[in-house]
Amino acid sequence: MQVLLRVTKLLNHNDPSISRLIECRGWRRLPPLDRVGAAYEFVRTDIRFGYNARDEIPASQVLAEGYGQCNTKSTLLMALLRALNVPCRLHGFTIDKQLQRGAIPAWAYPLTPSRILHSWVEAWVDGRWIELEGFILDQPYLSALQERFPAARAFCGYGVATTDLQQPAVAWCGQSTYIQREGIAEDFGLFDDPDAFFAARGSNLSPVKQWLFEHFVRHRMNARVDRIRGSEP
Repeated sequence: MQVLLRVTKLLNHNDPSISRLIECRGWRRLPPLDRVGAAYEFVRTDIRFGYNARDEIPASQVLAEGYGQCNTKSTLLMALLRALNVPCRLHGFTIDKQLQRGAIPAWAYPLTPSRILHSWVEAWVDGRWIELEGFILDQPYLSALQERFPAARAFCGYGVATTDLQQPAVAWCGQSTYIQREGIAEDFGLFDDPDAFFAARGSNLSPVKQWLFEHFVRHRMNARVDRIRGSEP
């Protein structure tokens, strides 16, 4: 299990900002399962759903930016868990781009690849693996979607793919959590860390599309997410 606790370029849990956060919150004094829950709920509720410049950014940068999507929030959660001496690994996938319809402006939707890199975190605690994916959306954003689509149960779009939009399995209760699992297209298996995942799978955007995403498209996407969170049309 030692390999699942190590520091990497992306899992830089030796960064002072991560150490300060953990000390300030007193998470090290908690039992192992509660440590997982505390880190999970922090990433779910305090780190807003949004689109960073790229997937391959270190955990300390995700923390500093205060927002992230599936891959970058996974990186931060893994770093926090390892700093709390909880072994964890990454499970890599792709998701169908239909899952992002609504969050992506209509004019940008044709530019996105049909399948998008995705990941969740698996934590080893109390002799079992817990799959953690439900941290991707912050509660204000999720609540806004629930209010916008009050009759929806099975739902795919706006960053969600779930069998029940009104009662998704996202709140920490000591069990696995999911919010995009129903949109998974390909399963790439397990990786010791996000560094290995991105080294193996890279970005599925061309250099030109990556530049457009980083400098233009993502800002429009984040503005759209903010409007939804604020219950604007």
